[in-house]
Amino acid sequence: MSRTFPLRLPESIRRAAEDLARKDGVSLNQFVATAVAEKVSALNAATYLRDRAARADRVRFDRVLARLGNLPPREGDERKN
Repeated sequence: MSRTFPLRLPESIRRAAEDLARKDGVSLNQFVATAVAEKVSALNAATYLRDRAARADRVRFDRVLARLGNLPPREGDERKN
């Protein structure tokens, strides 16, 4: 369900958004809706990752890694203390 939402933007931001929307071939409404959706998604992802990190168990993690044996980590996968 969509609803109308009056939005006040500074003139310079509105013009920049209109230019970008035009270049992207979408309406200003679609451009703003997509920008809001991207921001909501980013904030939800940050909350999810923060919640998951809070539940982390280092002892269990080390046990899982121990099952791999003595293989060296791939580049970029090195453990940081």
